[in-house]
Amino acid sequence: MPRPMNVSLQTIRVLAQLLVRRNDWHYGYALARETGLQSGTLYPILIRLAEQGWLETKWTEPDRPGLPPRHTYRLTNTGARAAAERIDSRPQPLAMVRARTIST
Repeated sequence: MPRPMNVSLQTIRVLAQLLVRRNDWHYGYALARETGLQSGTLYPILIRLAEQGWLETKWTEPDRPGLPPRHTYRLTNTGARAAAERIDSRPQPLAMVRARTIST
């Protein structure tokens, strides 16, 4: 049985980035750059999301000969719905709440 989903701030960052281009396949290296997460943080998150059925994974052949295949990731329909729900239900950062309070 898969472990319960851990929805840390880092996981939310990954889910949000995957939702930006929902139907595209994403490389781990590109996700690391886009989210600012180190590989030791990112790849365990991707593994957990795949175990939960939130991500599809596949090996993609390289564009140029001599390069190794790369693992790619894409949200499933279930994953996209769950990601949107988790992101929408996430409390706003305190700094944003304070900025709104001060400016109104």
